[in-house]
Amino acid sequence: MSAKIRIGFGYDVHQLAEGRKLWLGGIEIHHSRGLLGHSDADVLIHALCDAILGAANMRDIGFHFPDNDPATTGIDSKILLKKVMELVRNAGYEFGNADITVCAEEPKLNPHIPAMQQCLAQVMGVPEEDISIKATTTEKLGFTGRKEGISAYASVLLSR
Repeated sequence: MSAKIRIGFGYDVHQLAEGRKLWLGGIEIHHSRGLLGHSDADVLIHALCDAILGAANMRDIGFHFPDNDPATTGIDSKILLKKVMELVRNAGYEFGNADITVCAEEPKLNPHIPAMQQCLAQVMGVPEEDISIKATTTEKLGFTGRKEGISAYASVLLSR
């Protein structure tokens, strides 16, 4: 019997705001502003969680961790990612790989990518080589180009 292969796609966006820390890919990046949200607003992890849950047909991060739940106020998104991995593994799925793109005008993210890969791999219990992270800008177009927010896209492969 061959393995069943499933793909998932995730997208998330958060507004940049004064007085917040910038968390991306599970690491803190020093910047003048951070992302606004109910949790730590790690847009990369949120897109990744949605992609993983989508591949397993298990709805989305908001379904499992609603933004009106006081228990998740300010929560570290790495905790959410760990719980998402437990959910899909308990359903019989195993992680194959992820391909993630973060859109931000600033700060420059390329120097931080290896640390993000290492952090995510550790949280998820997978090899670093199975997590691809790319950074891009929107060439000064749209909300990202105006430095109002950061968005992230993620594709994931699961097998059962």
